[in-house]
Amino acid sequence: MVPRYSRPEMVEIWSQQNKFKIWYEIEAHACDAQAELGVIPKEAAKSIWQAKDLVFDVDQINKIEKETKHDVIAFLTFLGEHVGQNSRFIHQGMTSSDILDTCFNIQLTRATGILIKELKSLLNELKRRANEFKYTVCMGRSHGVHAEPTTFGLKLVQAYSEMNRNLKRLELARDEVRTGAISGAVGTFATIDPFVERHVCQALGLIPEPVSSQIIPRDRHALFFSVLGLIASSIERISIEIRHLQRSEVLEVEEYFSQGQKGSSAMPHKRNPVLSENLSGLSRLVRMSVIPSLENVALWHERDISHSSVERAIGPDTTITLDFALHRLTDVIKNLIVYPENMATNLNKFKGLFNSQAVLMALTQKGLSREKAYELVQKNAMKTWDKNTEFITEIKSDDEIKSLLSDKEINEIFTGEPHLNHIDYIFSRGLN
Repeated sequence: MVPRYSRPEMVEIWSQQNKFKIWYEIEAHACDAQAELGVIPKEAAKSIWQAKDLVFDVDQINKIEKETKHDVIAFLTFLGEHVGQNSRFIHQGMTSSDILDTCFNIQLTRATGILIKELKSLLNELKRRANEFKYTVCMGRSHGVHAEPTTFGLKLVQAYSEMNRNLKRLELARDEVRTGAISGAVGTFATIDPFVERHVCQALGLIPEPVSSQIIPRDRHALFFSVLGLIASSIERISIEIRHLQRSEVLEVEEYFSQGQKGSSAMPHKRNPVLSENLSGLSRLVRMSVIPSLENVALWHERDISHSSVERAIGPDTTITLDFALHRLTDVIKNLIVYPENMATNLNKFKGLFNSQAVLMALTQKGLSREKAYELVQKNAMKTWDKNTEFITEIKSDDEIKSLLSDKEINEIFTGEPHLNHIDYIFSRGLN
C-alpha cells in the first residue's frame, strides 16, 4: 500500500486495529453460541464482551508474536490478559483459519461496499456527461486511423455500459466472498458444533461456507480478484482514450489543468494527461493480484500456508488501489474539458474520406458489383490521400461513377448525417 494512492476509509478496513477488532468479535460471538449450547458458562460469554471497547495494542501483540511465531496465538494471549480467567473458554474447538478466513472475507466484503459506492459515483458522472455530448459529432477511429463519425456522447455511453457490467460483476464478487467458516481443524466440525458457525456468520453478515477444509476454498477469492482486475482494465481503457484524445495533434478533450499546476520541470507550456497516465499505472497494480489469486486455489490437502503471504499483500493493496483509481477517474470525467470545435476540425481533416463506405453502398445499389465499386471508390480515395484534394471532387470527376450517380445524389451522400440516426436507440440500450 502506498499512502499517495490511498483513501482513509478503505485503509481503515485493513488496519491492524480493525483486524484485531474483527478477530475479537468472531471469538466473542462464538462464545455466545457455545454458551447457548451449554459448552461454556453463560457468565463467561458475557464477561468476554466486557472487552468490547478494548483498544488493541498492536505493538504489544507484535511483541508477543516475536516469541510465539504465531499471530493468532499472540492475539489470544493479549486478549486473555484483559479478559482474565474466563479467557480459557475463548477459541474452544476452533482453529486459526476459522478466525483468519472469516475475518479476511469480512474485510473483503466491507471493502467491496466502498468500491460499489465509488463505481456508482463514476456511473453517475459518465451518464451525465454522455447526455451532455450526446449529439457532439467526432471522428471514430480504428487502428488509430480515421474511420467514420460517431459522437463523443456515444464514447461515454460505451464506458457507462461497460462499467455497469462491472458493477454487476462486483456485486457478484461480493456475494462470492461473503462466506465464513468456523468448522475446526480440517473442516469436519469434530470439535465444534455447526451451530457456532451459523451463529457467528449471522451476527457478522456472512453466509456459512458449505464445504470448508481448514480454510474457505480459494476459488472464491480468485474470482473476486479477477473481477477487480477486469474493472482495472476498464479503467485503463477509458484512460487510454482520454490520453489519445489529448495529444496535441488531436486535442479533442483535455484533463482539467488547475491554477498553479505545473506540467513539466523543464517546459512551462506543458499540460499533460498525468491523471489518466497514473490510472494506467494503477490498473497494472490491481491486475498484479489476479495471477497470484489464481495460484492460491491449488493448496496441499486441506490447506497449506502458501496463500497467506499473498493475501496479506493483495487484500489491502488491491482494494485500496482500485478505490483510489475509481475515485480519481470519477474526478477526471467530471472535470474533463471537451473541445467540440476541434472535433469538427479533425472530422474534416481528410477532406471527406469518411464518406467512402456510403459511396460504395450507393454504387452497389445502382447495380455495380461490390468488387468493382470498391475498386472505384478506393482509387479516388487514394487520390485524396496523395494529393490532399477534396474526396467529393475526385468522386465527381470520375466518369464511371458519374455514369451511375448524379451530382445531386453525390451531394446528398456527403451532406447526410447517418451516424446520428440511431444515437437515441443506442442510448436507450446503453443507459438502461
